[in-house]
Parts: sequence; structure tokens; C-alpha cells
Amino acid sequence: MSTKNPKRSGNPALRAAADDLIEAGETAHVTWRDWVSGARLRTLPLAIAPVAVGAGIAHMLQAFSLTLSLLALAVALLLQIGVNYANDYSDGVRGTDAFRVGPARLTGSGRVNPKHVLTLALVFFGLAAVAGLAAVVISGRWWFLAVGVVAIIAAWFYTGGKRPYGYAGLGELVVFVFFGIVATVGTVWLQTEISNQEMWVAGAGVGFFAVAVLVVNNLRDIPTDRAAGKRTLAVRIGERWTRVLYVVCMVLPFAVPLLYGWAYSGMLLVWFVLAAAIPAIIITLTARTARELIIVLQLTSFAALGYGLLLGAAFAF
Repeated sequence: MSTKNPKRSGNPALRAAADDLIEAGETAHVTWRDWVSGARLRTLPLAIAPVAVGAGIAHMLQAFSLTLSLLALAVALLLQIGVNYANDYSDGVRGTDAFRVGPARLTGSGRVNPKHVLTLALVFFGLAAVAGLAAVVISGRWWFLAVGVVAIIAAWFYTGGKRPYGYAGLGELVVFVFFGIVATVGTVWLQTEISNQEMWVAGAGVGFFAVAVLVVNNLRDIPTDRAAGKRTLAVRIGERWTRVLYVVCMVLPFAVPLLYGWAYSGMLLVWFVLAAAIPAIIITLTARTARELIIVLQLTSFAALGYGLLLGAAFAF
């Protein structure tokens, strides 16, 4: 007996696809590799990068705490995985993934009961909350609880709820705020009450890389998202301007080493990230197939990770 979701899309084709996937999911067999794939581990560099930068700035301010930095990292990673499973669930029950090309999702493929995917998403959100609570207790900064609640709400409503903002072209803005500014500045403020210009500027740099990952992902999915009624920013502005936006988001982060190169000698190392960024930009501007854009996704994630680690080290040492 299938479980109907009253919040899925009003499009009859999507409703039918969603019902078929839910019914199939109740009997499909999956392996642990399927669950690991559903976690989308390639997105985790976006969670690591801002924490690395924030920890580096905290070290510069002589306030670094390994325990608090690791807890901040745990929160970021657990939230990212929770978001990935939540997106899998929400897109699947709406029927959006029925139009998807590329690696199959757990819910959208019909291999897993959607309730199980939702449960796993909630488990990771819960684990993130526990790690966050531990960080708050140790640091004594209780106002961080409000930040955590807002972060979890934002994670869910990216593709969940009646009016997901990811379907309305606002995903890039929220990703910039939370995977750039909030994660970087939050890591610093978890360890010290000192505020400096570097954490805001560096947070923006990391945020632009996170946006670039989402932009190229949505560029690849323009045809299928349009068919599913998913009005991402890429669908709204079209393929040409989405490519331009990607280039802008990949170039702007290098304003940080340009701005602070005179003060921190380690900024020289950040420029090595161009070894991944430049090929990614070239491929994006010339790509004609989804396979090429998948390569760009990998290069962009690698660039984001390298940028976060090297920028954090530059500030710290």
C-alpha cells in the first residue's frame, strides 16, 4: 500500500511519477553503496572549506580551539549530508527526479521507500544538532542555538515544503549566505568574540565557490528542471548567462589573496587553486554535454576545498 504525499507537485505527470516511485520503493532492494551514493560525498568539500578558513582566522586571532573547530566541522558535514538526503526525498516524492538524467537518486529511482530516506535525513539533522549543542555548551555562546535552528530550517526548505526556495531561483543566495558567510564567521565567533574584516571577506570568497558548484549543477540540469517545472536561477536566466555567472563566481574568490597578499605571505599558495579553476572555466564556456559539466563539478569541488584549506593556512601562519 503506497503512502501519498499531499505536498508534492500539482502537475499530474509529476504526481503519477511520484506515486509510482513510492510504490516501487517499498519493495526495492538497495546496498550500503546506494546509501553512500545518496549522501553525495562530492559535495562535502563545500562544508569543509568555510570551517577551514574560520579555524585559520581564529588561529590568527590567538583563539583557536581544536575541539570547537572539529565540532563546527561536524555540524557542517552532518548538515550537508542531511541536506543531500532531504533533497533526494523531496525531489523524489514531487516526481521531479522522474525527468533526471545522470546518477539515479534513492527516492527518484524507486529503489527506496521515501520514508526511509526522510528518516535518514532527519537523523543527520539530529546529529548536527547534537554536535552544535555540544559546541554551544563548551563555548557558552547560547545564541548559536538560534543560528542552528535557522540553518536546519533553510536546509529543509531548499526543496521541501509547499514553496521550496530552490525551485524559485533563490538557492544560490542561500548557499552563499550559509556555506560562505555563516559557516566561516560562525566558526570564528564560536571561538572568540573578536570580529575582523578578514572573516567576512574570506567568507564571501568561500561562498562564491559554493555558489559556483550549484550554478554548474543547475546549468547541467536546465532541460530536465524546465520539464519538471523547477524554476532554478539557471532556468530563469538561461544557459548563456548561467555560464557567465559561473565564471564570475569562480573569479571573485581570488580577490581575497589579491587584497591580503601584502599582509599574509601564505596567500601566494592560494593562487595554485587556479590550476583547477581555469580548466573548469574553460570547459564550462565550451561544454556541449552533461558529461563535460560533471567534470566541471568535480574540478569546482576540488578547487573549493583547496581554496578553503590554503586560505585558512595563509591566515593562520
